[in-house]
Amino acid sequence: MTACKEAHLISRRSILGGAVSLSLWGALPRRSHAGSRDPRLLTVILRGGLDGLWLASPTGDPDLERLRGRFAMTRSGESAGLPLDAFFVLNPAMPYFHGLYQKREALIVHAVATPYRERSHFDGQDVLESGLPSVGRVEDGWLNRAVSGLAVEAKANPGGLAKASPKGLAMGAVVPLVMRGPASVLTWIPQTFGIPLRESTIARLTDLYAETDPGLAKAFADGIALDKVATAGGTAGVPSKLPTPAPPQPPLVREFVDTAEAAARFLGSADGPRIGVLSYNGWDTHANAGAIKGQLANRLGGLDAAIKAFAEGIGPAWKDTVVVIVTEFGRTARINGTEGTDHGTATAALIMGGGVKGGRVVADWPGLSEKALHQARDLRPTRDLRSVLKGVLRDHIGIPDRALAEVVFPSSGSVIALDGLIA
Repeated sequence: MTACKEAHLISRRSILGGAVSLSLWGALPRRSHAGSRDPRLLTVILRGGLDGLWLASPTGDPDLERLRGRFAMTRSGESAGLPLDAFFVLNPAMPYFHGLYQKREALIVHAVATPYRERSHFDGQDVLESGLPSVGRVEDGWLNRAVSGLAVEAKANPGGLAKASPKGLAMGAVVPLVMRGPASVLTWIPQTFGIPLRESTIARLTDLYAETDPGLAKAFADGIALDKVATAGGTAGVPSKLPTPAPPQPPLVREFVDTAEAAARFLGSADGPRIGVLSYNGWDTHANAGAIKGQLANRLGGLDAAIKAFAEGIGPAWKDTVVVIVTEFGRTARINGTEGTDHGTATAALIMGGGVKGGRVVADWPGLSEKALHQARDLRPTRDLRSVLKGVLRDHIGIPDRALAEVVFPSSGSVIALDGLIA
């Protein structure tokens, strides 16, 4: 069995302003949605700083080859990417995502960044996950605030857009900052972290807890039920069996896929959570990056397999699902002396799902000339990542603009939600 629990974490910010914020939320006008919609949102964090120029490469920029030399992706030959449009190509390790793009169920937003402009992984991830404009002591994240808003919506409009229990989902041994806060969060630890329990042991523990601690007994029973959803397939609205990979996948790919399959079961469940988060480590490509053949290509292949597992595993709910893939910052535009790239600024974000208006790269492209680079070394950001996240949360989940500016992403009134991401 894998460990499951429910986290109830109260942040300093929530204690100071939570009641006022949620009252504000409930008083705001809501965007109209078709009554048949039951939206899901999965956020995937790539920790380490993804190189956006190797994910979606601007082969139409005349300065790309000057900066990346023989490591530059091309439109033909051994380093060819998968065509996106006349300007960009996709890393060839991601054919499934490319198929979604061709079906207009995926898009890429390029030259994006959080407000953070330094180069620390820890601070960069804190800004990404807190939703604040700068580094600071904070204990709650923007995704948990969105779940809190979903709870307000469910109370104000029973049977409306928030049809399922307003809880968040965090995949992993620790709830990441982005999902910490006052809203209820279900957590599931992949089997690689868990300790298997026999059915007889489960039965004895159930009896013991029932006699000694009713609260613990309920939590244990809930954990067993969640584990069955994640590993056996088993609630209404979720396919009873996920596709079996063939041939057997490498360990790295299997690691990515296992978590994605479980997330699909939870979010696809008729009475499960509707907003979830998972993260994948290892995107810090300082040396021997291997964008076409090597470590980065292998990781992007694992990510592509995870996208496939999630999209197929969630079944019919895919039509109401959006997946957002983000990272704390990008990499330098130039290759360094060890055939890698160092901590940078702007990068790319991926958005996909049955509810996405895809088949395009959204970019106000800054160019890669010496004059255009940020601090003469990085892809310059031309769009705030918060505007992308706001666009998804407003048009997919139904969170009002004012709540996004004051509650979900505090002090972000000047950052306008990006229109046109959701079909």
